[in-house]
Amino acid sequence: MAVKPISLKKMEEQNVDSYSAVVVVAKRARQIMQDRIIQESFLEEEPSEFGVFDEIPVKDPEDYEEKDKPTTEAMDEFFDGKLEWRQADTLDL
Repeated sequence: MAVKPISLKKMEEQNVDSYSAVVVVAKRARQIMQDRIIQESFLEEEPSEFGVFDEIPVKDPEDYEEKDKPTTEAMDEFFDGKLEWRQADTLDL
């Protein structure tokens, strides 16, 4: 599945500049990917081995389940207004 083109008008509706939007979506996509890896690891491992994430288990192609790409999911959340974020305060040095 390819990432769909987005309208700049949609981004303007969120009242955020494009650079901040890219950072927010990228960080959310990274969170989604980490959540998927952790969830799959917990489902496949025995409880005694929790917490050890040295390698990602190899999946059988027959068991493959197609999901949306993390960036697509993050962009959908962003444009639907489901993401909340705030900018960190800058320190004057």
